Amino acid sequence: MNIEAKKSLPAWLPFVVGAFLVLQFLALSVWQINRGLEKRANRAAYAEQGSFSEFSDGVAVRAYQSIMADGQFISGQQFLLDNIILNSRYGFYVLTALDLGSGEPVLLVNRGWIAKTSPNPDIAVVAASIAVDESPVTARGRVGYLPRPGVRLGDAILPQDGWPKVAVFPTVEDIALSLGRDVQPFVLLMDPDDERGFLRHWVPEEMGPGKHFGYALQWFAMGAVLAGLLIFNYRKRRPAK
Repeated sequence: MNIEAKKSLPAWLPFVVGAFLVLQFLALSVWQINRGLEKRANRAAYAEQGSFSEFSDGVAVRAYQSIMADGQFISGQQFLLDNIILNSRYGFYVLTALDLGSGEPVLLVNRGWIAKTSPNPDIAVVAASIAVDESPVTARGRVGYLPRPGVRLGDAILPQDGWPKVAVFPTVEDIALSLGRDVQPFVLLMDPDDERGFLRHWVPEEMGPGKHFGYALQWFAMGAVLAGLLIFNYRKRRPAK
């Protein structure tokens, strides 16, 4: 009995797959360039030393802008942002809502970093150490945002009774739901000179624009090499005239 020979793959298939990969490499290169330009702009904005401008609900702000806002801290409902590493030590960012009054969305203020005294610290002890006066204040700092993870697993705000609540890379929406209040879409990075804060060393993201441009060059080079191989093989397979 004759055994049918298996059909070979179409001759064009490797070229289609190769072309798809080239496009992916180029897309990754463009993405890295855009990220590099974004970080370069952020660092330029951070380097600007402007005076503190008054903030109220609805006022447009830009990244790292120096602003000040009048209100009252909500000491009894604070958040501890977990998994924050500083100088190779684990700790929390202390996030405190500032009530701006008149029913406006509260402004989240990052008051800085505190170290973990143990893998599972006593939250009641931590609560006492981060308590803040609720009398009227003027909070000053720079416009920032909540830390963003590459991948977040599990709940953003850990289920627990009482305050402060431990949170793992929450979004503004997560915070608003837990507070039961509308929240401004950005975070105020408390000024290092404010005595109501903790350890603060606000800088743009550690990975600078240069690394993104380097990665962009690598992706572009890979795409160029693969494109060259595809063109070489295509010409090699063409029948001679």
